[in-house]
Amino acid sequence: MKNAWRAIVWLTALTVGLAVLIGAGSIFGEDSTTGAASWTPKLALDLEGGTQIVLAPQLESGQTVTGEQLTQAVSIIRDRVDASGVAEAEVTTQGASNVVVSIPGVPDEETLKRIQSSAKLEFRPVLYTDVAATSTATETPEPTDTATPDGETATPTPEPTLATTPTAAPTDASDLNWITEALFDEFTNFDCASLDNFSVAPAGEALITCDSDGLYKYILGPVEVEGSTITDASSGLVTSSQGISTGQWGVFPTFNAEGTADVAEMTTRLFGFDETDPRNRFGIVLDGQVISAPTTQGVITGGNPQISGSFTQETAEILADQLKFGALPIGFEVQSSENISATLGSNQLNSGLIAGLIGLLLVVIYSLFQYRLLGLVTVASLIVAGVLTYLVIAYLSWRHGYRLSLAGVAGLIVAIGFTADSFIVYFERIRDELRDGRSLTGAVEAGWKRALRTIFAAKAVNLLSAVVLFVLAVGNVRGFALTLGITTVIDVLVVVLFTHPVLQLLATTRFFSSGHRLSGLDPNALGAIYRGRAQFRTPAPSKNKTGASREAARRQTIAERKAAELAGTASDASSDGKDS
Repeated sequence: MKNAWRAIVWLTALTVGLAVLIGAGSIFGEDSTTGAASWTPKLALDLEGGTQIVLAPQLESGQTVTGEQLTQAVSIIRDRVDASGVAEAEVTTQGASNVVVSIPGVPDEETLKRIQSSAKLEFRPVLYTDVAATSTATETPEPTDTATPDGETATPTPEPTLATTPTAAPTDASDLNWITEALFDEFTNFDCASLDNFSVAPAGEALITCDSDGLYKYILGPVEVEGSTITDASSGLVTSSQGISTGQWGVFPTFNAEGTADVAEMTTRLFGFDETDPRNRFGIVLDGQVISAPTTQGVITGGNPQISGSFTQETAEILADQLKFGALPIGFEVQSSENISATLGSNQLNSGLIAGLIGLLLVVIYSLFQYRLLGLVTVASLIVAGVLTYLVIAYLSWRHGYRLSLAGVAGLIVAIGFTADSFIVYFERIRDELRDGRSLTGAVEAGWKRALRTIFAAKAVNLLSAVVLFVLAVGNVRGFALTLGITTVIDVLVVVLFTHPVLQLLATTRFFSSGHRLSGLDPNALGAIYRGRAQFRTPAPSKNKTGASREAARRQTIAERKAAELAGTASDASSDGKDS
């Protein structure tokens, strides 16, 4: 009894706690990342509409887009959108070269930044840098990002002034001969505000550009390391060589073999320059802009450099995502951005909800018809599972950007039948135990032990299916998989913490323990007869030659039936011997 009440209290506390958390979030929980909580889950693109962004490739003269490049670009942009926490977004191709990104609702600035900064990622050596003429950053220090071998620290250095602009042929990517008189004159008059319409220079030429804030402008040498050689990137707190945290945030990219060799070659040359020389630095260029220009504090040969400096947790995470997902095979620019209406609309959502209610009603009718008032336990369990599922969906929508699509609604509807299965398995196990002559309290416990194994096995298969679908699928199918997985876990919680404890409590009541005909434990329906104090005996009539009732014989296994027949034959032979 105490364990039963304790389980119900735990489930109640979980449900109330989640509701309080969402309620508090709707009042006090607004922030720049997740916004305020809402009791209504956010809807996906097919139900709410959203924003459609068309990306067109930036191509050099004579360059074309291959199908393989477009497929890779779609995959990377989809990963970038997913990394921003946006659910149910659609990334598709349009025509032979464009990429269309459709996002539900109104995307925030950070999400738009991740999508729109989708050009080819490049690493170029810095040749010269200066404060942008249009900026007000004359008193702002140069960015303090530094690149070091993994585990080391670095100190930023001031920038020098270029004295001359030689015109001889350059010998390497850091050679000042890349800066001609015409190029330097263009740099002097370059306005960072015009960078949005700036065409990225070919990989083998110098580039004039600015940082993403428009505070500093740069002359960069040719591309030395392609962003496509980055295999992974993460952010975290920087540690010293002794493993002690410095309290500063850093970014930790990982390169493949080709990238590792290129980085080693580049940093070997850059580290040879004096720390006061701007050529000690390299620019990380994304979408034609310098997103970071760290100084080189050592030769990086392991393929795991550390970029540290004036990062916050947010800016470090953004840079890590840009490095990880920004290595597109071709550059893109935003061709258009417009609002789009819902592709299915509220009518389809209402139809889905009506279908769910009809399914729920049929389950209730079947439960009451098959199990009489015992079916009310099924109804109550479904209500508890429904409330808990709704709160979990609302929480995920608030904290993790989840959006409910029609596919997700379908997952919730399918879950009604899966959830009811657990109760039916449990009820039938209890009835089997009653047929074997157990009391109701004993049948509840014994039936629970047998049913639990079946329930866990079935739910493990459901959960595995949901996980595989979520990992391998994209788009709306992932929404279906997520709701299916959520409802599977909640189903197990409800059965363990609500359904079983409630039956433990009901087994102690006179109505159910006496086998009332409306209780669902009617002896006539179970093929057994009460003999007092909630115990059963096999009914006398309708016996077969084994001595078992027809109902009991029907439920016997083949092995049990054969054993009973052998026992019956032996008994008959013994009787014949005595008679003779």
